[in-house]
Amino acid sequence: MAKKAGIVIAGGHTIQDKEPKYGLVVIGFINPNKKLTKGGSKPGDILLLSKPIGIGLVTTAIKNEKCKPEYERNVIKWMKKFNKAAADLALKYHSTAATDITGFSLLGHAWEMASASHTGMRIDFDKIPFLEGAREYASQWIFPGGCYDNEAYFKPNVIFDEVIPDEDKYLLFDPETSGGLLMAVPRDNIDDMMKDAEVLNQPLWIIGEVTEGDKIHVVKD
Repeated sequence: MAKKAGIVIAGGHTIQDKEPKYGLVVIGFINPNKKLTKGGSKPGDILLLSKPIGIGLVTTAIKNEKCKPEYERNVIKWMKKFNKAAADLALKYHSTAATDITGFSLLGHAWEMASASHTGMRIDFDKIPFLEGAREYASQWIFPGGCYDNEAYFKPNVIFDEVIPDEDKYLLFDPETSGGLLMAVPRDNIDDMMKDAEVLNQPLWIIGEVTEGDKIHVVKD
């Protein structure tokens, strides 16, 4: 996996604990002409997501020994998927802002982008892709603790349509492990980008757009 990712893993240490732990410190160089930053999106840009949401819920179900085997296999498949192809597409089609979706959740990292860009966002709940099992476990309230922390911290920046139930709101605060990319891309570039993504077998979902204002609105049509 390290070779496929184009990295070298060196050194390390051992921790004795009940649960295996694996951490990395990343050291390297970037090409300043090929970097993606959180700030820079503009009203009218389209928001795209490259992996489904719900990794935290499904892995919590695994820890609680409540996860269906097919859901476990699927979440592992997605966590093993690299973000390189999505990042290359973001660069090729002049993404104005981008971030990876990790522990602060979809809405937490979306807010980081919106805040850095001095914009708002409109996210359509029905267009967000979810992992198999995520909504099932959300309905059972099998949420990781990080969901509640994210909700408490980022909720003041988010406005939900009243028809969205609480369990669906918390889904969007789910802390992701090895999540996908959230990208803001100029509207004129979207059609070509989606065609290119299909050729590369890189899933992309259009989930909303960048707006004026200073809030994230989550809507349900």
